[in-house]
Amino acid sequence: MSYRELFLKKHEDKRLRQGHLWVFSNEIDSKRSPLEQFEAGEVVVVNDSAGKPLGLAYINPHALICARLLTRKTNSSIGEKFFKTRLTQALALRQRLFDKPYYRLVFGESDGLPGLVIDRYDGVLSVQITTAGMEKHKSVLVKVLTDLLQPSAILLKNDNSQRQLENLSLEPELAYGELPQRLLIEENGSRFLIDVAEGQKTGWFYDHRCSRAQFAAWAKGLKVLDLFSYAGAWGVTAAVAGAAEVICVDSSESALALAEQSAELNGVRNRMQFVRSDVFEYLKQAREQNLHFDAIVLDPPALIKRRKDYKAGYEAYRRLNHLALQILANDGLLVSASCSHHLSRSDLHEILRSSARHIDRHLVFFASGGQGPDHPVLPAMPETEYLKTFFCAVSGRI
Repeated sequence: MSYRELFLKKHEDKRLRQGHLWVFSNEIDSKRSPLEQFEAGEVVVVNDSAGKPLGLAYINPHALICARLLTRKTNSSIGEKFFKTRLTQALALRQRLFDKPYYRLVFGESDGLPGLVIDRYDGVLSVQITTAGMEKHKSVLVKVLTDLLQPSAILLKNDNSQRQLENLSLEPELAYGELPQRLLIEENGSRFLIDVAEGQKTGWFYDHRCSRAQFAAWAKGLKVLDLFSYAGAWGVTAAVAGAAEVICVDSSESALALAEQSAELNGVRNRMQFVRSDVFEYLKQAREQNLHFDAIVLDPPALIKRRKDYKAGYEAYRRLNHLALQILANDGLLVSASCSHHLSRSDLHEILRSSARHIDRHLVFFASGGQGPDHPVLPAMPETEYLKTFFCAVSGRI
């Protein structure tokens, strides 16, 4: 199949040759290939300034990231065979890593499928399509997923804000089968009830799976505060591992209801409390009431979604960590995480250092973590590495 050509300006091919997959609109030679001639989602051949082909990409002439490379093989056809090959590869990796079908099946560019995220909950697939190019192929995608996995349901979530940037509908779509109101999943030996349709993002956050298991190994006998607890993944796991008491704090009533049901399911409800509150307010009140906890998990949502939000987001992370350290008992454990790509690991490192010194506490990192193996990192794309976690031991002044 022949595709129309997109030409880059001189010297704008270096990043792509190094393995990156994105082409920005200001890198296009708009005289040779005017962007207005292309349709959103159209597949094109990307050429360097000398006319040498670099690969096939889909394009959205109205977006800042106007093209995303799909393959370096320009003689390929982007159709059913392409998607079957990529999805089969992604599935093979996950089946090697996990013995049960609960994982992120596709992680966008890292799996060679830019603009696509799929979480697998046994027979239910929760799909996020964030680009016009991937949206144009959704019928083929659904067919291949159905043939490959024989799912009971495929839900296209469509509530991601990135879809707005690509002028796509935010209405969810049940693309296949019937979706139950609640799903039962397993993680780290515990069972959880989740709501895929109404839950945040794809319904669950598999990315912290390994860090949650690590923390649970150290939680026995501790009084744990789980902040931004969502559906209780950290808190319930800690309680199952033997934490003496766990308090889950979140602003979402529905998420806390799920966490409480999961606590019942795992037989730990009697050692757990569920508090609906703004986390900043809860921390301030806990400080005023002189409350203290043996371990605190601080896993907020992305507070820096865009580069221009960096200053305000950095300050929010700083305040959260500063407040948490003030109510952490001596010889306590702090798990501090950030899923904001624009907050670097060194940024979080500095926030923890400065916050501890400000209140004259001795803080050391004894472990660190990142996204789980079902969220693989593409080395040429720092954008695919977003999650960072520090495990801190905190004592008094020394």
